[in-house]
Amino acid sequence: MESYALLLGATLSAGTVLALAALGLLINEKAGIVNLGAEGMMLCAAIAGFATVVHTGSTWLGFGAGMLAGAVLAAIFGVLVIWLNTNQYATGLALSLFGAGFSAFVGLSYVQAKLPSLPKYAIPGLADIPLLGPALFTLHPLVYGAMALVLVMMWFLYRTRAGLVLRAVGESPTSAHALGYPVRRIRLMAVVFGGAMCGLAGAYISTVYTPLWVEGMVSGRGWIALALTTFATWRPARVLLGAYLFGGVTMLQFHLQASGVQLASQLLSMLPYLATIVVLVMISRNPTWIRANMPASLGKPFYPGS
Repeated sequence: MESYALLLGATLSAGTVLALAALGLLINEKAGIVNLGAEGMMLCAAIAGFATVVHTGSTWLGFGAGMLAGAVLAAIFGVLVIWLNTNQYATGLALSLFGAGFSAFVGLSYVQAKLPSLPKYAIPGLADIPLLGPALFTLHPLVYGAMALVLVMMWFLYRTRAGLVLRAVGESPTSAHALGYPVRRIRLMAVVFGGAMCGLAGAYISTVYTPLWVEGMVSGRGWIALALTTFATWRPARVLLGAYLFGGVTMLQFHLQASGVQLASQLLSMLPYLATIVVLVMISRNPTWIRANMPASLGKPFYPGS
């Protein structure tokens, strides 16, 4: 019983990485922009956050450095695709490749570096509950922050005027422009926010989730986060549920290995990515459902005056 409680806690921690990145990408796509550079932004943020913690000893400063790195890369991407009308998919792929190479180069001197020990977190009272307390209520504050962020985003998107404008820009940028809204600036702000959230996810990986630096340590989570937005049909609550689903599949491989299940480690390692493909195939069987929920201008350039 205790092992299952620990598995649940590990699932929440693993799902937080995906949830943070996917929620940021959700805002991108609500504004009509597809950023395939999530993997590269997360890698650059991971080394930025790790290096900051090595030199300052502060995990929170590391989070800030990761968010800044992700936001800067996203801003560059935004200028290219929003003002210069470069192809969103090709530019995103280029950003992902750049991030992989740049982070590997910058991180060479940090491969053997060690971070200071993380403080122990516990919610008073709840952490003392037998079995579930130590597993669910002693996690990093960012785990609970991701849950709160979902509520904030739901309120923002569906209960505020700013959220309505953002969705209008994603659905019909020409109409939003005709009403006087600065479509390009709104899209850029959405892209920068998405980059900052991917940066936060990357810094969380290298400073809390697995506190070390290894080349390519994001290990495809950026691509899974991109798939999550489609899996969740662009709704924040479903993004969180999907993140925990994929996080659970990721942790399941370690649970099975610890339980003595005789399966090749390579097969267990590919479970999260196999689950991603299966889910996307199942969703794609109903294109009408996807079109009904997908922002109408997603991936399409905007030409003022058109």
